[in-house]
Amino acid sequence: MKHKEEVIEIDVKEIFYLLLHRIWIILLIGVLGGVATWGFSTYFMEPMYTSTTMVYVINRQEENRTTYSDLQMGSQLTKDFSILVKSRPVTEKVIQELGIDISYEKLSEMIEVNNPEGTRFLEITVAYPDPAIAKELVDAIAKVSSEQMVSVMEMEKVNVLEAGNLPTKPSSPQITKNTIIGATGGLFVSAFFIIVLHFMNDTIRTSEDIEKYLEITTLGIIPLQETVSKPKKVKEIKESNMILES
Repeated sequence: MKHKEEVIEIDVKEIFYLLLHRIWIILLIGVLGGVATWGFSTYFMEPMYTSTTMVYVINRQEENRTTYSDLQMGSQLTKDFSILVKSRPVTEKVIQELGIDISYEKLSEMIEVNNPEGTRFLEITVAYPDPAIAKELVDAIAKVSSEQMVSVMEMEKVNVLEAGNLPTKPSSPQITKNTIIGATGGLFVSAFFIIVLHFMNDTIRTSEDIEKYLEITTLGIIPLQETVSKPKKVKEIKESNMILES
């Protein structure tokens, strides 16, 4: 038994005119999507401020000079240091020193460590709702983790290259970016559903649809006459009666 496979033909020109005909719906949903994401980002998302500090990791084997071996060892130590920064001993000591009511797991999630490739520098970034506390946290983390690194690895020292900056504006949420994403998403989603609903509609509307779906050749087309309004019909009947009576 042979099964006839249904093939959906996509006419690009037909889709273009379909979307053009429904452009007002697409634009409306796009605007609503942008307004919704703007409102959510503005009134429901908590602003976060980020402060960044930078440390330099190197372990000199000779006090007066830095060798190539020291530089290679420093590159390896930065990987260990990036893990140590977010460790429980470091975060718990920072919380204790600053007296902040936060768990060490939550603080660890707020910390981001970045090591530029091929360098012995480490960038430590902390995001927090209060800009002043964000700076205090990143400075304390750099200090405590440096001390912990020297103690655990028995190295000379870790140099803090620059203290944390005091952020003047929130780094997130990015309201403009979120609004654009929401509006663009609304445009694409509305266009997608319009196209899907169009292909799901199997109503026969033209003679081409009859030949396409029913595989029957149409012999002719009978145009539909517009219905005559009722008052006009009544007027015509009265006029005919007057003619008969006369």
